[in-house]
Amino acid sequence: MRLATRLWLLGALVPMAGLLVTLTLAAEFFEAWLARSVDRGLLSQAAVESVSLFDGPGGQPHLHMLSSALEKEVRPFAPVAELFAPDGQRLVSYPSSDEGAYGPTPAPNPPGEPPRFETVKGADGARLRQLTLGVRAPAGGVYTLRLSASLAQQDSAVRAFHGVTLAVAVLLGVVLFGLQTWQARWLAGRLDQLRGLIGRLREGVLPGGVGKGRRGDEVSEVEGALHEASARLNEAREAQEQLIARAAHELRTPLALMRTSLDLALWKERDAQALREALEETRREVERLSALAGNLLDLASFGRGGWEVRAGDLREVVEDAAAAARAEAEGRGVWVSVEGPESASCTFHASSVRQAVDNLLANALRYAPRGTEIAVRLEREGERWRLSVRDRGPGIPAEHRESVFQPFHRVEQKGAGTGLGLAVVQEVAKRHGGRAWVAEVQGPGAEVVLELPAEGPGTTTAAA
Repeated sequence: MRLATRLWLLGALVPMAGLLVTLTLAAEFFEAWLARSVDRGLLSQAAVESVSLFDGPGGQPHLHMLSSALEKEVRPFAPVAELFAPDGQRLVSYPSSDEGAYGPTPAPNPPGEPPRFETVKGADGARLRQLTLGVRAPAGGVYTLRLSASLAQQDSAVRAFHGVTLAVAVLLGVVLFGLQTWQARWLAGRLDQLRGLIGRLREGVLPGGVGKGRRGDEVSEVEGALHEASARLNEAREAQEQLIARAAHELRTPLALMRTSLDLALWKERDAQALREALEETRREVERLSALAGNLLDLASFGRGGWEVRAGDLREVVEDAAAAARAEAEGRGVWVSVEGPESASCTFHASSVRQAVDNLLANALRYAPRGTEIAVRLEREGERWRLSVRDRGPGIPAEHRESVFQPFHRVEQKGAGTGLGLAVVQEVAKRHGGRAWVAEVQGPGAEVVLELPAEGPGTTTAAA
């Protein structure tokens, strides 16, 4: 079912049907209420007339409306009263009327029986509501009192009620139909925009920016979410393209060096020492390629699926990483120390955090001078664990402290390493809901900080 059809059906036709049913029931109630009011008026007058019907001179029956001081004021709406003798002869009426104008002589109504109500047609075709009551005279005999009230005014009121309510219902129906038509066109336009945006996303076109639709409704929220997702996909694609381009450049350099070294070794006869040097140089480039490939795989794996984080001891992971780094550190004349609490309870992804700590230590070992210390410090700050690695090397200039976390960025362009170690650290921090940064230090060296929420990803927000 089309959106416009659904809105017309549910927003106009169904409410109109309900309104018509309600108005019909209201009209029936209104008509019944008017009829009940007429019956009560007839019953009240019959009660008055029947009690004092024979209190005239000589006990002769009479109607009090004829002698009422307000007779002229009530005549336009007062019921017609007729009194019939036991033999059926009409004795008196109010107001005076032609014989049979209000129907034939009624059948006697036995005294003590409840009054009889009926609706008949008058001589002019108008409906009459009649009450017939039998009254026993003091001298004997049963007289019949008949009161007739015209229902012309009530019928006119009911017709007016029907006319007004029908006009209101038609007007409301037109307004609802117009509103739903406008709403359907408006929503259809908004949905067409979303459909076009989704179509472009399906085709691989990622429009950036923020949606221009009105704010404050669900459609705008969906549109905003799609534009936000599109912008993030654009950023991710640009980052991926840059990563691929940089990776290709980084791979090309060691491959070119290896090829040159092998070509020179194969170009002419060389002694064993020269061949050994060529092989050692090739091995160094192979190790560099292996490290580069490993870091690229780490970055790629961080973007696939969710992580299974578990509660564990962060201090134990740090100790294991420090122990693994001490062998290389001793060969460089550097020692590694770990400071912090005996136990550090944290919910984290153990293997990725271990990789991040290994990268921090490897980065520090690369620049730490012989005879210095690499200090690893673990401390709790509120709902976060803060892990810092400090070396005594040349340090990181202020203008590079943010860009060092970008893939393939090096402070020294000809320096060792793949340029991906700190990028992996940054990605691990983000995946855990934490962050990584270069801290201000006094004296020589650099201090890189990795901050993780103690209760796991999504539980706390790191301080800016």
